Amino acid sequence: MWTVTSYVLGQKLAGRKQYPLVLMLEPLFRCNLACAGCGKIQYPAHILKKDLTPEECFRAVDECGAPMVSIPGGEPLMHPQIGEIIEGLVARKKYIYLCTNALLLKEKLHLFKPSKYLTFSVHLDGQQEEHDLAVCREGGYIIAVDAVKEALKRGFRVTTNTTLFDGANPKSVRAFFDEMMDLGVEGMMLSPGYSYDKAPDQKHFLGRARTRRMFRAILSNRKKNWCFNLSPLFLEFLMGKRTYPCTPWGMPTYNIFGWQKPCYLLQDGYAETFAELLTTTEWQNYGTESGNPACANCMVHSGYEASAVHATFNSLGGFLATVKATLFTSYRDEEALRLLDEPAAPVHPLVQIATPNDSLQETRA
Repeated sequence: MWTVTSYVLGQKLAGRKQYPLVLMLEPLFRCNLACAGCGKIQYPAHILKKDLTPEECFRAVDECGAPMVSIPGGEPLMHPQIGEIIEGLVARKKYIYLCTNALLLKEKLHLFKPSKYLTFSVHLDGQQEEHDLAVCREGGYIIAVDAVKEALKRGFRVTTNTTLFDGANPKSVRAFFDEMMDLGVEGMMLSPGYSYDKAPDQKHFLGRARTRRMFRAILSNRKKNWCFNLSPLFLEFLMGKRTYPCTPWGMPTYNIFGWQKPCYLLQDGYAETFAELLTTTEWQNYGTESGNPACANCMVHSGYEASAVHATFNSLGGFLATVKATLFTSYRDEEALRLLDEPAAPVHPLVQIATPNDSLQETRA
């Protein structure tokens, strides 16, 4: 928190209006899962075989300068040099969130050393049934939870990363929060799903009104022990208590194609350098307020959490709102309690779910 605070204040004092908060570093696109709501693996085979080299990763991190680096994919643990990449980023004192579905985590832990700079951000989309359906693999939840326990046992920092789609059961999500806190993870990250054009399932992405309604039910009347790894103002944004413009430059993306315009979720070309990304991207064409249909229903953390952080430091009111949201987290709401009592939507299989035997070969690919 201190690193982010001092970094943002430094950017403010320097008069910079566009600055990165988190670098989204994608060292590869291939994965050992085929989640129905993900469009990242829908590339031809010759693209899926490509990796960023450690040197390319380090150059992007140094060029961007953000204090935090999120490493999504694909599945980063499938990268043959992921240990070397993490070691180099820790040496640079970057706070790293290695995003993983954890299917390979237990057998790859020996590649890493516990550090305050390294956190495993484990993809868990709810309780066992909901998670296995979301990732289209039976038994995935059990494997991931077992890996989390082992990582915690060995002294690693672990958080969770949960994407929620239309039809998510708020009561089940809240029970999932209890399970994760009992498991011992440091915090939880939440985001509504983004409607990737290439995602196999296009029917269950949330619109903005339904997003706010669902997150109001989930995040109101909170338990004191729930810990979220997100800006408290971003959580209020999800609940419909605040509105923000998108700041896509706050979490820029670098992958095998270069610097992705304009953000982690949209592909409107690439830049060769981070400076070129900032100066040549027509930022006014993106975000809900722009009228761009691709942005109409987006409330994803990669576009809006940086907006919430900016709001914290942009005015005294924003700072006081953050202090209040940090100290007073219950959000008592009788209407939200009634929403919890509404009949739950049936759990839906997004696509044909894979059995452990079906998935064994691709897990070890």
